[in-house]
Amino acid sequence: MRVVQVSVFQDPQRRDPDQLFEAWPTLAAVAGAVREAGIEVSVVQAAHRDALVERGGVRFQFVGGPQPGVLRRRAGFWAQATNERVVNAVQDAKPDVIHFQSLSFPRDVRGLLNRVRRIPILLQDHADRPPARLQRLVDRAGMPMVAGAAFVHRDQALPFVRAGVLAEDVPIFEVPESSSRFVPGDRAAARAATGLHGDPCLLWVGRLDPNKDPLTILEAVERAASELPDLTLWCCYTEAPLLRQVEEVLSKSPLLADRVHLLGRVPHERVQELCRAADFFVLGSHREGSGYSLMEAMACGLTPVVTDIPSFRRMTGDGRVGALYPPGDGARAAALLVELDRGDRANQARSVRAHFERHLSFEAVGRALAGAYRAVAGSP
Repeated sequence: MRVVQVSVFQDPQRRDPDQLFEAWPTLAAVAGAVREAGIEVSVVQAAHRDALVERGGVRFQFVGGPQPGVLRRRAGFWAQATNERVVNAVQDAKPDVIHFQSLSFPRDVRGLLNRVRRIPILLQDHADRPPARLQRLVDRAGMPMVAGAAFVHRDQALPFVRAGVLAEDVPIFEVPESSSRFVPGDRAAARAATGLHGDPCLLWVGRLDPNKDPLTILEAVERAASELPDLTLWCCYTEAPLLRQVEEVLSKSPLLADRVHLLGRVPHERVQELCRAADFFVLGSHREGSGYSLMEAMACGLTPVVTDIPSFRRMTGDGRVGALYPPGDGARAAALLVELDRGDRANQARSVRAHFERHLSFEAVGRALAGAYRAVAGSP
């Protein structure tokens, strides 16, 4: 079977292919995982200039096109200009299945459907949002005829079906967006290297914004501290629109002031060591396409205490590893932290890593995508 993975999203920073491989590690890693699963795969990627690169037995064709003054993620005028060249590149690869990245480019999907009617197209969600009312007519024209769609959890497809963007009977495949090469390590050595401490030691990796909901995590830490006097929370983040509110909460709470540490931005290569140093990983997300920081934490065997949202349910096996709590429920999150702290942390870590290897590793992603390709192509 021959598959072409297609992305029409152009890098706003106009980086060259070598830089894109570094900035977007998923680009090569997922294609490589599919190849390891026995599928012949190539990649067509929109870019600011043409390039052809061979990596790990996978052919990457970067297709250049004009750049507008303002780049919009949803399909716009630039997509109309580059669509023809992308379609030509896809056709030249003679695929049996087209794997189209994102549900946010209906015009490009329609362009492919108009030219390759006999080739099944599998769409993959990347934290996409259902279109606004005025955009739905465009999206409906482009996407209901696709052969299948991949989401981390099948419930994430429901808003797109309700909006008429996906047909009600479209096959849905549960596939992680990506994975992580992080691995567990010695906790004592990691603590010595990072300076993290606490019993238990909690790690947060994510923006300080309303969706990630750090204020609920602070509430949980404050509630749990009465039973876990040595509890500490360490927060790594980039964008932080709620930083002022977080600092205000810390300044008003004697229980939190000395046990919450705001680390800010840290180099990505340091995140693995931080995950190895902690006992539990926490997030308060109300919505996630998948959750890369959770993926990396679980790769290190770090036990998650995260919200009960579709992608996190799928990633934790419906809470079989770690624990899930309703978004915004700091009291429940606190109770789960206390409960997990009474367990065997070493055994918890082993269970998380074993679950990651079976269901979330690149090998698992490759197998899941290979199965989806065969299903939409009608192959055994």
